[in-house]
Amino acid sequence: MQPTGDPQGRPAQPTPLPHLGPGTIPGLFWERSAKARARPRPEPEPGPERAPDPGWGHRLPLEILVQIFGLLVASEGPKPFLGRAARVCRRWREAASQPALWHTVTLSPPLAGRPPKGGAKAEKKLLASLEWLMPNRFSQLQKLTLLHWKYLVQPVLKLVSECCPRLTFLKLSDCQGVSPATLGLLAKACPLLHSLDLQHSTVESTAAVSFLEVAGPRMCRLWLTYSSQTTAILSPLLGSCCPQLQVLDMSSGVHRNTNPLHLPVEALQKGCPQLQVLRLLNLMWLPKPLERAGAPGPGFPALEELCLAGSTCTFVSNDVLGRLLHGSPRLRLLDLRGCARVTPAGLHHLPCQELEQLYLGLYHTSDLLTLAKEGSPLLTQKWSRTLRDLDLSGQGFSEQDLEQALAAFSGPLGSSHPALCSLNLRGTRVTASAASSVISSCPGLVYLNLESCRCLPRGLKRPYRGLEEVQWCLEQLLTSPLPPS
Repeated sequence: MQPTGDPQGRPAQPTPLPHLGPGTIPGLFWERSAKARARPRPEPEPGPERAPDPGWGHRLPLEILVQIFGLLVASEGPKPFLGRAARVCRRWREAASQPALWHTVTLSPPLAGRPPKGGAKAEKKLLASLEWLMPNRFSQLQKLTLLHWKYLVQPVLKLVSECCPRLTFLKLSDCQGVSPATLGLLAKACPLLHSLDLQHSTVESTAAVSFLEVAGPRMCRLWLTYSSQTTAILSPLLGSCCPQLQVLDMSSGVHRNTNPLHLPVEALQKGCPQLQVLRLLNLMWLPKPLERAGAPGPGFPALEELCLAGSTCTFVSNDVLGRLLHGSPRLRLLDLRGCARVTPAGLHHLPCQELEQLYLGLYHTSDLLTLAKEGSPLLTQKWSRTLRDLDLSGQGFSEQDLEQALAAFSGPLGSSHPALCSLNLRGTRVTASAASSVISSCPGLVYLNLESCRCLPRGLKRPYRGLEEVQWCLEQLLTSPLPPS
């Protein structure tokens, strides 16, 4: 192979190197050229410093920020959110300090149930903080709950009467030492106060009576724990002291009370004609007998909820229930758990036509009271289209009786579906065919209790929660073999 040249045959000349000048080293030339290209440019003169961006929370108008906080307070309450928000920045602190956000508050002392450490000095410090907090935060307070105040409830209630003129609801839970003068002063200083909850607190009857004498005409809700002083507190109610009362709750707590309450039903109907909710929970009570020529009382025409449930046998019978509800066509909820003397025939004659919740479960009762029970179809035939919750737990209805009762939910074709959502058949003689029938007829059934149901196949005697579990139960009932008789 010959070297390549031009067309005339002359050999190609190599590319000449650039002229470096005398005494110039080729490597040094490239090094100086790189340094010439890498010369740093002069830095620009520093401008004025900019303040850090405080964020969107600082740019929002105070009114908008208060509205946002109000949405969170409505769902979660003012504590602990407002206390944490106040630590973010000055603007958030200003928004969290608005009294309009502090309309519902629960207060409890440090180390509840024990005297404050330091004696009088610690009490003085605690009261000083409340004396600042009440006028600066609670001037628009509407609902207040005091928990576990054993030593300072008197001065705290005095501060409330001085600084909370818009108070409408007061709850004292596990509190002691409430005097008549304090409650009377509170009733006068808070003209909007219409609801009082004294359950689980040690309050003298004279204190409650003094409060009702002042605030009785505007009282709407009253909660009491039954004790030996309850009769004295009921006296103003029977004397028409609270004509606007809508809720009356008298319960004995978890412990059974052996002293029965003799309740004059007809006098209570006359004294509280606007009553909508009456609860006598876990309470042993007896209605005073009617006179021989005594006419029935006016009833409770506005009553919507009646709860007479008890953990032991009660003295509620068909006659007692008739005296209470003979004038209550608007009743929606009837809780008779433990009332074994009430029969379906007595319930069938009640004037209410749109009952939505009926609880007849028997718990911790003798088996002698659950024998030979008949008439459950009278309940479902009357309220099959309105009942949402039905509790027949422990009732001794026969298999055929329950089948007829649950068949009432099927109804004719083309009619609207029943509203039944919860059905408790625990410990009953319900059969597989009756249970599958009620599930198929009630598409909204989301709770079904089949515990201890002796007529059902094994493996299915349990509670079912949710639509999927209830439908699974239906499939098993339709495919499982019947248990031996």
